Amino acid sequence: MTITITAFEKSPDGGKGLARDTRVRWALEEVGEAYEVRLVSFSAMKEPAHLAIHPFGQIPTYEEGDLALFETGAIVFHIANRHAGLLPDNTNARARAITWMFAAVNTIEPPILELVTARILEGDKPWTQERLPLIRDRIRNRLEQLSVHLGGDDWLDGPFSAGDLMMVSVLLRLRPSGMLEEFPKLAAYVARAEARPAYQRAFAAQLAINDPARQ
Repeated sequence: MTITITAFEKSPDGGKGLARDTRVRWALEEVGEAYEVRLVSFSAMKEPAHLAIHPFGQIPTYEEGDLALFETGAIVFHIANRHAGLLPDNTNARARAITWMFAAVNTIEPPILELVTARILEGDKPWTQERLPLIRDRIRNRLEQLSVHLGGDDWLDGPFSAGDLMMVSVLLRLRPSGMLEEFPKLAAYVARAEARPAYQRAFAAQLAINDPARQ
């Protein structure tokens, strides 16, 4: 059965890999599964056809036969659970990798998204300049904890897993802020993940949509 995912017709990030379809593309590339992409406009995302798949009117979605999924964590978990390569065979190691997937979206990502919202959507509000240092402090606290856990290891828990894929995808959102460079171990961790051939293919595919010169 053909796998079809949705992506922005024109990504707000201009193809820098921050749109969430990149996570799904990356997972599919890691496990060697072919897929098709259906591009949707911002207006189409709010129409009944798309809302029937994603009730919150966002991207990406994942369709395979009569299965339709939304939310990147759920989609990546489905891919990792169905295909070899992103979750360990050992039961305990597998559970730990899944735990890191949850940690990425539940613990690390929320304050990062708060920073994005404050800088981009609330930048003109009178309280923003007072609020930004508080948000950055919360982020730094989490990054310090994550850096301590990573230590000198290449990946969060043994070999590269879906936990690393989700964590790196979240950390990449910090690149425009420059905060990631304050934590050399995490910056190197992200760089290792970006060097993976599967990530390179996913990034190139997302960039090609948004950069006419690469089409």
